[in-house]
Amino acid sequence: MHLNPIPGDNPGLPSARLFEIHDCLTLALDATERPSGYSQSEREARSYVRAALRRVGKLMEGVA
Repeated sequence: MHLNPIPGDNPGLPSARLFEIHDCLTLALDATERPSGYSQSEREARSYVRAALRRVGKLMEGVA
């Protein structure tokens, strides 16, 4: 069983952690970019990473 290290009354992740997650997602997209086409599973995976990047960006707007 994993315990949540952040108490329920905490407003969320520290801004530094959000920036770190944003950077990691951006690097993941950059690392998988290529000039030729992508397979269906690669397109789907990149789509999920972009969606996560958008969500983290929205969270950061509330922090920044």
